[in-house]
Amino acid sequence: MEFSMDDEGSVSDECGRRRKVHGMLKLFYGLNEEGKAPEQPQSLDPCDINGPHFDPELYLNKLRRECSLAELMDHETCMVKQIRSLDSDMQTLVYENYNKFISATDTIRKMKNDFKKMEDEMDCLSANMAAITDFSASISGTLQDQHAQITKLSGVHTLLRKLQFLFELPARLNKCLELQAYAQAVSSHRRARCVLQQYSHLPSFKGIQDDCNFIIEKLAQELRQMFRDGGTSAKDLSECVELLLQLDEPAEELCDKFLSHARSRLELNLQGLEAEIKPYPPTSAVKDAATCRTKSTAVAGSPSDNSPKMLSLPSPTPNTDILEFIDRGCNEFVSSLCLVITSYQELFINHAQTGELASKNIPQMANGKLQAFVDDLATRYFLLVERRIQEEKGVGDNSLLVRALDRFHRRLQAVAKLLPGSNVPNQGTEIVIRAATERVKQYLSALQSFYMDSLTDVRQALATPRISVAGASVAGGGAHLGGPASGRDAPNSLPELLSSLSASILNQIKSVLASVHLFTAKDITFSNKPYFKGEFCSHGVRENLVVNFIRFVCQSSRQFCESAGDKGGSSPPALLLLLSRLCLDFETSTISYILTLTDEQFLVQHQNPITPVTTLCGEAREAAQKLLNHYVKVQGLIISQMLRKSVETRDWVNTIEPRNVRAVMKRVVEDTTSIDVQVGLLYEEGVRKAHSSDSSKRTFSVYSSSRQQPRYAASYTPSAPMDTNLLSNIHKLFSERIDIFSSVEFNKVSVMTGIIKISLKTFLECVRLRTFGRYGLQQIQVDCHYLQMYLWRFVSDENLVHFLLDEIVGSSAHRCLDPSPMEQSVIEVICERG
Repeated sequence: MEFSMDDEGSVSDECGRRRKVHGMLKLFYGLNEEGKAPEQPQSLDPCDINGPHFDPELYLNKLRRECSLAELMDHETCMVKQIRSLDSDMQTLVYENYNKFISATDTIRKMKNDFKKMEDEMDCLSANMAAITDFSASISGTLQDQHAQITKLSGVHTLLRKLQFLFELPARLNKCLELQAYAQAVSSHRRARCVLQQYSHLPSFKGIQDDCNFIIEKLAQELRQMFRDGGTSAKDLSECVELLLQLDEPAEELCDKFLSHARSRLELNLQGLEAEIKPYPPTSAVKDAATCRTKSTAVAGSPSDNSPKMLSLPSPTPNTDILEFIDRGCNEFVSSLCLVITSYQELFINHAQTGELASKNIPQMANGKLQAFVDDLATRYFLLVERRIQEEKGVGDNSLLVRALDRFHRRLQAVAKLLPGSNVPNQGTEIVIRAATERVKQYLSALQSFYMDSLTDVRQALATPRISVAGASVAGGGAHLGGPASGRDAPNSLPELLSSLSASILNQIKSVLASVHLFTAKDITFSNKPYFKGEFCSHGVRENLVVNFIRFVCQSSRQFCESAGDKGGSSPPALLLLLSRLCLDFETSTISYILTLTDEQFLVQHQNPITPVTTLCGEAREAAQKLLNHYVKVQGLIISQMLRKSVETRDWVNTIEPRNVRAVMKRVVEDTTSIDVQVGLLYEEGVRKAHSSDSSKRTFSVYSSSRQQPRYAASYTPSAPMDTNLLSNIHKLFSERIDIFSSVEFNKVSVMTGIIKISLKTFLECVRLRTFGRYGLQQIQVDCHYLQMYLWRFVSDENLVHFLLDEIVGSSAHRCLDPSPMEQSVIEVICERG
C-alpha cells in the first residue's frame, strides 16, 4: 500500500514507470543497456553512495558538516522514498518472475532424472563394446592363418576366369556375328585386345589373337557394307559409325564416304532444279519481241489515257513459276541438306565428343569437312536460284517473287540454326537483297521507258493538226504554226496534254511504289531485318528508284535543248514549252508529294545520307528554266529566219514605191499572236509596265527619235552620216542596255518579250548589212509602223519595241542613198489598209 500511495504516476504511465524502474535497478547494480557492466574505471571515492568503496561514517560526517538541518531532513526524506521505491520495485520483479522461477525449478528437477538414466545407458554401452572387442580379437586370431591362402585362391580364380574368357572369345565373337549383336562383339574384343596384344609372343595367345582379328575384320566389312548402303534407320547407322570408330576405322574416310553418298542424292535434286530453268532465247527472238513492243506502244495512243501502262522486258516463260521453283528447291534440296547436316553432326560430332572417342579430336575435323561440303552444294544451288530469279524480268506483279524470296530466306534460317558457323545464310540474304535491288532497277527502267513513250505520244499529238472550232494553234511552232485565222489545233490542247502527262507519270509512280512495297510487308521475314529494310527503303527505293527517276525526267528534258539545227533544233517548240511547265510543276509540288509519299510508305530513315527535296527541286527548276530559254530562242530564231530571208532576198535600191505592208510582216504578227496564245495556255500573264495612251500610233522618223530631223531634212551631204552616227552613238550611251538572250521568267509577258527581242534584233542586224534606195527606206518605214501597231501589246515594256524599231528605221536611213522619208499620214493609211 505504501508503494501505491507514494507513486505519483497514473495507469497510462505504467510502461514508462517500468522502464524507469529497470533503469534504476541497472544503475544500482552498475549495468548498461545490454546487461553488462560498463567498462569504466570504478570510483574510489568513499563518499560515493554507488561506489564499491562507500563508507557510511564518512558520508554522514560529510553531510553533517556541509548541510543544514533542513537539508539533512530533506535528504533523509528523499532517501526514504528511494528505499521504499526500490523495495516496491523488487517486490514487483519477484511477482512478475514467480512463474519463471517455478518453471525453472521443474526443468532442473527433470534434468536430474534424465541425466541419471543416461548414465545407466552409457555404462551398459561401454560393457557391450568391451565384449565385442574381445570377440573380434578371438575371430582374427582364429582366421589369421587361412587369410593368405584365401587371397591366393581368389587371385587364381580370377585368372582362370580371364583365361576362360580369352579361350572362349573366338566362339563368342562368331556367335555375336551370327546373331548380329555387333555392339557386344566389339565390346568383348575391346576388353581382350590389350591382353592378347601383351602376350602375343606366346603361341596359344597368338592363335587366339589371329582368330579374333579375322572375325573382327569380317565384322568390320559387314559394318562398312551397312554404312555404304545407308538404307537402315538413323539409329542403326549411328551405331554402325560408332562401332567402326571403336574398331579404329579412320574417321576421315568415314566422313568422306558419308558425304559422298549424301552428295550423290543432293546432286540429283540440283539436276532436277536445273532442268526447270530454260536457256535464254536467241538474239533474234529478243529483237522480234522488242519490235512488237515498240509497235504496240506506237498504237497505244496519246498519254491522255490515264490507265497505267507498265512496260516490261520480254523473258522466256518457264514451265513452273518462281514460287513453285523455290518451293521445290526448299522441299527437296534444302530439306535434304538439313537432314544430312543433322545426321552427320549426330554421327561424327555429337557422339565423338563423348566416351572413348573424345580423345581422338574427331569433331573439329568432321566439322571442317561438313562446312566445305555444305558451302560447295549451297553455292551451286544459289547459282540456280539466281538464274531463275533473273528470268523474272516482268514488272507487272511482285507477289510471286516476294513470296518466293520470303520462303527461300525462311528455309535458309534452318541451315543457320543447324550450322551456326556456315556462310550459307549470308549468301542467301545477299541473293534476296540483289533480287530486290534488281527489281528496283527494272522498275526504274520501266518508268524511264514509260516516260519516253509518253513523250513520243505527246510529240505525235502535237505534230498531228486537226480542224478545230476554237482559237489558236498549239500543235507546233514557227513556220508550222497556224494563226488565228487558220483555225488549226492539236487533237488535245496543251493544258490537257500537260495534265494527262503529269497524271500518268504520277499514277505510274504510285503503281510502282505499291508493287515495290510488297518487299516490306509485315509478314515477310526479311523485310524487318536491319540489313535489308533500312538500306532497301532509303537507298534502294527512295534514291535509286524515285530520286533517279525524277533526275531522269529533268535530264531527258534538258537534252531537248542540246541538239540545234538551222531552226534551233528538231524538237517542236510546243514540246519544249510543255516540258518546261512539267519541270516547273515538279519543282513546285510534284517532287515534294512523291518523296513524302515514299517516306510515309517505306518509313525511310533520314539518318542515312539521302538527297534532300530542295536539291531535286533546284534541278527541276534549272531544267524548266533551260527549256523555257531554249523555247524562246527557238521561236525567236524561227521568226528571225523569216525576217532575214525577207531582207536578204529583196533589192532595196531599185524597189518600187510601197503601196502595202509586206506579207512577211503580216506573217510575223500572226505567228507572234499564235505563240502568245500558246504560251498563255501554260503560263500566267505576268506583270507589264503601264502603257501610254498613243502606243499604237507611235511614229518613226528616218532618224532616231532623239535626233533633230530638221538638221538633215534639207539635203543629204557627206558630212550628214558622220554627224548622224555620232548622235546615234551618243543616244545609245544614255539608253537602257537591252540583253537579247537573257533568261526569261516563268510568265507569258517575259517569254514574248524574249522572242520579240531576238526577232527585232535580227531584223536590225540584217538591215545594217543592206543598202537602201528611197522607196526601200519608205518600205522599211511602213513595215516597222505595222509591227509597232501590234507587237507592243506582247512585251512587258513598250519602250523596248519602240527603241528597236526606231533603231531599224534609223539604220535604214543611214544606209539609204536618198533618205526621203514618207509622210506619216500616208504610212498610217497603208498600214490600216494592210
